[in-house]
Amino acid sequence: MRIAAMAQHEAEAISTWEYEAPYDFYNAPADEHDLAELLDPAQRVGQYFSVHTTEELVGFVQLRSDGDAVVVGLGLRPDLTGRGLGLSFVEEGLTFAREQFAPARFRLSVATFNERAIKVYERVGFVVTRTFMHETNGGVFPFVEMERSA
Repeated sequence: MRIAAMAQHEAEAISTWEYEAPYDFYNAPADEHDLAELLDPAQRVGQYFSVHTTEELVGFVQLRSDGDAVVVGLGLRPDLTGRGLGLSFVEEGLTFAREQFAPARFRLSVATFNERAIKVYERVGFVVTRTFMHETNGGVFPFVEMERSA
């Protein structure tokens, strides 16, 4: 996989991705703030990266420094989900984050219903550190925060 700064046309393509229920929760238009951030080059710079295999856009990684941690967000193209690609996708994203930021640890948050993603994160060493309610997508939803050393 090749990971690089996200171009505008890639952000626009990602903003149209449509996941099947219940993962449609992650469709970019579901949260106006997230969509605006994704589409704005000034907000996207330095934290949104596209992921390619042989020139095909397969996902994205969002990385943000927070003290000694890097907060990680990941998105795999909808037609590639549920096919056993998650583990290598996450590992590649973490390798890239480690190279770019040299953090002490990684942190991410995921909706509690997304057991598929939680299992992948646990397989790469993340552990749940807390459960919290998060306002997004026009409501308030339960999330877990997970961490692991870098």
